[in-house]
Amino acid sequence: MKQLSSDTILQLVNDYLDHLPYDRRPASLYEPVQYVLAIGGKRIRPVLMLLGYNLWREKPEDILMPACGIETYHNYTLLHDDLMDKADMRRGHLTVHKKWDDNKAILSGDSMLVLAYQRVAQVPACKLEKVLDLFTTTALEIGEGQEYDMSFETRNDVTEDEYIEMIRLKTSVLLACALKIGGILADAPQEDAELLYRLGEQVGLAFQLQDDLLDVYGDPAVFGKSIGGDITCNKKTYMLINAYNRANDEQHAELDRWINAATFDRAEKVAAVTRLYDEIGIRQLCEDKINYYFELARQTLSKVNVPAERKQALSAYMDELLHRNK
Repeated sequence: MKQLSSDTILQLVNDYLDHLPYDRRPASLYEPVQYVLAIGGKRIRPVLMLLGYNLWREKPEDILMPACGIETYHNYTLLHDDLMDKADMRRGHLTVHKKWDDNKAILSGDSMLVLAYQRVAQVPACKLEKVLDLFTTTALEIGEGQEYDMSFETRNDVTEDEYIEMIRLKTSVLLACALKIGGILADAPQEDAELLYRLGEQVGLAFQLQDDLLDVYGDPAVFGKSIGGDITCNKKTYMLINAYNRANDEQHAELDRWINAATFDRAEKVAAVTRLYDEIGIRQLCEDKINYYFELARQTLSKVNVPAERKQALSAYMDELLHRNK
């Protein structure tokens, strides 16, 4: 059976997204939708869906529409996240509320959500209920994760377990959903479809922890933005939570001073908190946790009941994600 590489699948996804029609009126409502989907991204979710499908079926391009529906949904969440965070830039481009305005961001985002459902629903009728039930549950969980994330902003007692559950909801479940839908559409056995879901959760947790790590220790020229953004805004990441939990009294007091400082020099704060992370051993702790989730994902993939050669493309893609630097 022919297996497509992740690079080939990514090209298929990008070409398909570029040629999706937007023929409804007014065109101005859909311009931000096209803009958001055109400014790039890793396309991890649709790539995972097609790789999951390709474990059992040839021609993963047959499910490009629902895969791009998942990508549309993901970008809808980013559009609204940017609005809530008052972010100016996304992937090196102005965010929708900056390029247009807040009202346009809300309205076009709402339309983007509806488009996502319309695209995901373009599956065989016999699979529609199962696919939409999974997608709807996932969409609700992502909102729950975002609420947890926002509530953490006012707390200094967030535990590691709470944080892991938040990123599972906010990030991991959509990767899990994408992989499982790929399995469902390929008529995978129920047990294997559930394994794909678990695999997506594990890869998603590692992926978000990588983001936490790269925001502190990434190369700005490669990462695509200035490092230290999470430190600057006191975001409750795996790094900061564990620094608080593991700091001695002197380190804890210094962390408190920086976290509670009303005014500060950005570069000085980033350097000081990074130095504390180094002293406490937070980088190694985070890298170990990332490797832990990737190893769990490899074990999960090994249990999927298809020949090993069919798993090579998905396994290679997981290795790419493990070693990413942006």
